[in-house]
Amino acid sequence: MAHYLVIVESPAKVKTIKKFLGSSYTVAASQGHVRDLPKSSLGIDIEHDYEPKYITIRGKGDILAALRKEVKKSDKVYLATDPDREGEAISWHLAAALKLDEKKMRRITFNEITKNAVKASLKSPRDIDMNLVNAQQARRVLDRMVGYRISPLLWAKVKRGLSAGRVQSVALRLVADREDEINAFIPEEYWTLDAILKVKGEKRPLTAKFYGTDKKKLTIRSGEELKEILKKIENAEFKITDIKTGERIRKAPLPFTTSTLQQEAAKALNFGTQKTMRIAQQLYEGIDIKGNGTVGVITYLRTDSTRIADEADAAARDYISSAYGKEYTVAGSRNQNDSKKIQDAHEAIRPTDITRTPASLKDSLTRDQFRLYQLIWKRFVASRMAPARYEVISVKIGADMYCFTVSTSKVLFDGFHTVYTEADEEKEESNVLVGNLTMDSVLSREKFDPKQHFTQPPAHYTEASLVKELEELGIGRPSTYAPTISIILGRRYVIKEAKNLYITELGEVVNNMMKQSFPSIVDVNFTANMEGLLDMVAEGKVEWKEVIRNFYPDLDEAVRKAEKELESVKIEDEVTDVICEECGRNMVIKYGPHGKFLACPGFPECRNTKPYLEKIGVPCPMCGKEVVIRKTKKGRKYYGCENNPECEFMSWQKPSKEKCPECGGYMLEKGNKLVCADEKCGYVTVLDQKKQ
Repeated sequence: MAHYLVIVESPAKVKTIKKFLGSSYTVAASQGHVRDLPKSSLGIDIEHDYEPKYITIRGKGDILAALRKEVKKSDKVYLATDPDREGEAISWHLAAALKLDEKKMRRITFNEITKNAVKASLKSPRDIDMNLVNAQQARRVLDRMVGYRISPLLWAKVKRGLSAGRVQSVALRLVADREDEINAFIPEEYWTLDAILKVKGEKRPLTAKFYGTDKKKLTIRSGEELKEILKKIENAEFKITDIKTGERIRKAPLPFTTSTLQQEAAKALNFGTQKTMRIAQQLYEGIDIKGNGTVGVITYLRTDSTRIADEADAAARDYISSAYGKEYTVAGSRNQNDSKKIQDAHEAIRPTDITRTPASLKDSLTRDQFRLYQLIWKRFVASRMAPARYEVISVKIGADMYCFTVSTSKVLFDGFHTVYTEADEEKEESNVLVGNLTMDSVLSREKFDPKQHFTQPPAHYTEASLVKELEELGIGRPSTYAPTISIILGRRYVIKEAKNLYITELGEVVNNMMKQSFPSIVDVNFTANMEGLLDMVAEGKVEWKEVIRNFYPDLDEAVRKAEKELESVKIEDEVTDVICEECGRNMVIKYGPHGKFLACPGFPECRNTKPYLEKIGVPCPMCGKEVVIRKTKKGRKYYGCENNPECEFMSWQKPSKEKCPECGGYMLEKGNKLVCADEKCGYVTVLDQKKQ
C-alpha cells in the first residue's frame, strides 16, 4: 500500500491535518525555515553573480534527519508549507535539504486548514513556483545586504547592538518625520459659533452651527472677527431659508486583509500587531472544538486581498438570508480586485465556516481568541450584507447676511450595522425636532454659544496607524508589518506610551545617520518601487538577480563613503540624582540586555552599578518612601518600596495616592476602578484619570 508524507511548517498544524487524512499519510513539521544565510558572514558571493550561500540553520539537523527517514519510507512527498512567497521558499529549501527526487515531490497549498480544503489540495498538486521562490530570495538577499553592510557602521560610529534594515529604517523615518511635524507645528486660533434657537410650539431648543454666507463657508479666525459677526446678527431675524431631505447609504466594509485586521484589532480590542498575528495564527492552525476535534477556524492570515471564494460567498449569503432576512443580503459581487497586488491569489481573512458563530465557539476559545474570532466573523458577515440607509435632513437658517445650518439623519434600514460597526465609526444621530421643521417654522434666538479653538498637530503614530501608512505607501508586505514594528521597538529606536509611538534619542541618531549616508535606503518612494520590482519577480517579469545587480554597487559605494566621512556619534547617558557611593559622581541610566540599570560614569576607574528602580510618584503606604517598579526573577512586574528589604511593602497591582474614604487604608488601581487594598473593606470607586 502506497505511503505519503505531508510536510507542514508548524507542529500545531500536524495535529489538525492528521485528523483529516487516512493512515496512509504521515504528517510532519519542518518548524519553519530549515536553511538560511549564515549569521556569521554576509553569505552572498559578490564575485560570482551574488549567489547566496545557504546553510542548515543551527538546531534543525535533528528535524531534517527525522524528515529524511520519513522520506525514505514514503512513495510521494507533499510540501504543504504556507501559501505565500515565504512558504514557497521554505518548500524549495526543504526539497534541497532533503535531496527530494522531483518525480517523488509535489507542492500543495490550502488557504484554510479544514478537511475539505486539505483534501482538495491533494487532488491538485503542482510544481514549486520558482518565480515566488526567487521573489523571496531577492527580498532575503536585499535585506541581508542592507543589514550586514550598514549595521557594522552603526556599531562603529554609534554603539554595538544597533541594526539597520531595508524596511525598518523607512518605518523609523516615518516615525521621526511625524515627530518633526508635531514639533514644528504652530497652532492656529479659530472660533465656532452656535445659535441656540427656540422653535415656536416646541419645548426643545435647536442648536444651529455658523456656516458663513449663503454662498460661501467661512472660518472665524479671531475674536475680533467673531465680534464683527455678532454685531451684525445681534438683532437679526432667524428664518429658515432651505430644507433638503435626501437619502444616504453607507456600504459595508470589505472583509479583513492582514493590514486592516491589525488596525481594527488595535482600535477595537487594544491588541498590538504582534499579539493580533499570534492569535490569528492560532485560529488558522487549529482550535480543538468540543465535539468536532481540531480544525482551523479562519483562513490564511497573511494576505493583501479582499477577494472571497465563490463557495464562501454563497454560504454567507445563505446564512444572512436565513438569520436576518433576504433584504439584508447585498446585491451583486463584493469582490474588489487590484491588479497591482501579487497576493490576490489569496482570499481575505474570513471564518472557514460561516455557521460556526462566535457564540458557538466561546467555550473552545481563550478570551483573546474569542474576541479576535468574533471581530473577523462579524466583519466577514457584514461584508456580504446590504448597505445601511439613512434619511438626511439639512436645514439652512438665514440671519442677516450670514447662514447657520443644522442637519440630522435617522436610520431607515440598519443593513450591515445589525452585525458590525467599525471601532472609529461615528454614531448616526437622530433629531426628531429637525424632522418637524417647515419653511414656515418661527424661530427666535435664545443665546449665542461661541467657543475658541486651536488647530491640533498631527497625531503621533500608533502601531495601527503606522501599519496603515506602510500599506498605503506600498512598503513591506502583510508578513512584514508586525516584525518591522517589533524590531524598531526592540532596538529602542522607538518607545510606546499609551498606544503612541515616540522616537528616542538613539532613534534620532540612527535615523539622521541613515538619511545622511543612505538617503535611498530610507527614501519612501525607492522602497515602494523595490516592492514593485519584487512583485514583478514573483510574476516572472523580472529576473531576480537583475534586481540585486542594480542595487548592490550603489550600496557598496555609499557604505565605503560613509566609513570615511561619518563622525562617531556619542549617545549621552541620562544623568540621575542617584549618587555613586564609591566615588560621589551622579550615576547614569544605561541599557543592558535585561533593560535599564544604573552605572557610574567614572568607568573603568569606578565600576559601580546598581538596579534602576523606576519611581511611580506614589509614597509607600507602609513607610512613606517612594514606590518603585520591580521585577521577579522570572521577569514579572510588581510594585515595591525603594527601601526594600527594610520595608516589605509589595503589590501586584499599582498602588494609588488616594486613601480609602471608608477605612483610611491605601487603594489599588484595577482597570478603570480604584479598589481598597483591604478586601474586608471592599470600597470601590471609578478611577479619576486626571489625578493619576
